[in-house]
Amino acid sequence: MRLAIVILNWNGLKLLQRFIPGVVENSHGYQVYVADNASTDASVDWLKEFYGNQVKIIQNEDNLGFAGGYNEALKHVEEEIVCLLNSDVQVTPGWCKALLVAFTEQENLVAAQPKIKDLNHTNRFEYAGASGGYLDQLGYPYCRGRIFNYIEVDKGQYNNPVSVDWASGAALFIRRQVFIEAGGFDKNYFAHQEEIDLCWRLRRLGYDIQVVPDSTVYHLGGGTLDSLSPRKTFLNFRNSLFTVIKNDTRSIYIGIILSRMILDGLAAMVFLFQGKISHFTAIFKAHISFYRQLPFYIRQRKKLKSEGYHTAKNKGVCSIVWSFYVLQRRRFNVLLNL
Repeated sequence: MRLAIVILNWNGLKLLQRFIPGVVENSHGYQVYVADNASTDASVDWLKEFYGNQVKIIQNEDNLGFAGGYNEALKHVEEEIVCLLNSDVQVTPGWCKALLVAFTEQENLVAAQPKIKDLNHTNRFEYAGASGGYLDQLGYPYCRGRIFNYIEVDKGQYNNPVSVDWASGAALFIRRQVFIEAGGFDKNYFAHQEEIDLCWRLRRLGYDIQVVPDSTVYHLGGGTLDSLSPRKTFLNFRNSLFTVIKNDTRSIYIGIILSRMILDGLAAMVFLFQGKISHFTAIFKAHISFYRQLPFYIRQRKKLKSEGYHTAKNKGVCSIVWSFYVLQRRRFNVLLNL
């Protein structure tokens, strides 16, 4: 089974210099690509000089973001399985093996992630994926090992492979043909939450998504867009609402959206009381952008249903906000007792 490792880059020279050597060293037998989103720094020149014989370069004409950048890049890749790998991920020896075995043995498996740990605190899970992603019944994402900003120490408690609601875009293994047939990422998202939307669509087509913790990578995080960025807050809140409108097929989806708006409003007030005015404003702007595009996404919702996308129930708890903040259930394995 052929594997391509595709790293999206935009003005990431320092990240490439730090992480590409490890990717190349630990990925013998697999083709490594760097898809460049019209960088203006010296990253492409550096790649050509030092890794011209080991890394294939795909050059996008514009900065298409995470979603559009990968959609365009995968048009130039032929391998059966692709790993969409963030440029700030440190891989480990043999990191691809367990995932490729899972794809070989399970025909219905179309997307998967390794266990993702924090490069700066290597005993802890990392925010962007941890040991597999879940969605509660309102569409809020969380992970085995990370709920909101509470991140667990990895003690092997989530080492079993399981089916999940979504696999992290930091190290997303996926069958290339299925990615294309499902329409790839929603380029309107630009960045953030697009892997959640894609995985939900894939589950609606009857496919399986998994985490395979026998493989481990370490994520720096914030390499492209800092976790404290108001832009990231805007994209996360807006795109999450887009995802619910498109994929939650229940007839009560309007009520779900209204519930989300109330909870998002409470989150905005928390930012306001913390003095984080730019993040408060970002949530407000996210909702304005959502309202403006709501008719388009309602049409998308109907289109997906007409094309045979069925209902796929989320595996998460009823409300992760209630479980976390009211019931004080902050560890994933405690949620299972609810």
